[in-house]
Amino acid sequence: MKIVDITPETENQYFCCLEEYSEEMKEAGDQKQKWYNKMKEKGLRVKFVQDDKGVIAGMIQYVPIEYSTFEGKNLYVVLCIWVHGHKMGRGDYRKQGMGKALLKAAEEDVRQLGADGLVTWGLAIPVFMRASWFRKQGYKTANKAGIMRMLWKPFNEKAEPPKFMKIIKQPGKGDGKVNVTMFRNGWCQTVNIACERAKRACQEFPGKINLQEFDTIDREDVKEWGIIDSLYIDGKEVSIGPAPSYDKIRKKIEKRVKKIS
Repeated sequence: MKIVDITPETENQYFCCLEEYSEEMKEAGDQKQKWYNKMKEKGLRVKFVQDDKGVIAGMIQYVPIEYSTFEGKNLYVVLCIWVHGHKMGRGDYRKQGMGKALLKAAEEDVRQLGADGLVTWGLAIPVFMRASWFRKQGYKTANKAGIMRMLWKPFNEKAEPPKFMKIIKQPGKGDGKVNVTMFRNGWCQTVNIACERAKRACQEFPGKINLQEFDTIDREDVKEWGIIDSLYIDGKEVSIGPAPSYDKIRKKIEKRVKKIS
């Protein structure tokens, strides 16, 4: 296998998370591309792993912590690490050490950039981005929130542990209309899909919806709310990992519309 940096020729594979075949991925639109174009000048790093034939089989993306959902000093954050595991498309490349190779390459890169450590997030359940996998790679739990784990690997003694970003305020219910509020950073296609579905659903209730969208690449919005990626319907947060179906989002909005009608 071989670790390589993203190039203009491989950007489109990155934008669709290596899932060119996915109809669902197409629903996300060009949000990730817009985010990438802004963030590549702010320290975003993207690396791929190729198999022996040169096929891109996985990727890792990481940013300075000030552009993440965490708080800290002189650290980088892994937004996600992904090795293709579907039978469709390019095939299943898991259990070949590719994830480990990507993470090691990111660690070496971040060290050379002068950072004090690398931070990531993981889930306590056996799904995508497992916390247990990162612990096997030498990462320590820095904090917990529900099934979410913040993990990190400090590179030196001066490294300061990261913290979860605190929510400052949350959207409330609408007055005469249903409030649909989206906070979107753009890096995560799951969030992008959920938000695009919510926008489409809102169009089915003309005059009944107050739709607000915050682009959280704008750090002023983040400072005001303390939220990066979330969807709220009349003040209630909607789980967006994985992205709920269009019908499920529409039904949630319709339920609130009926209460104000």
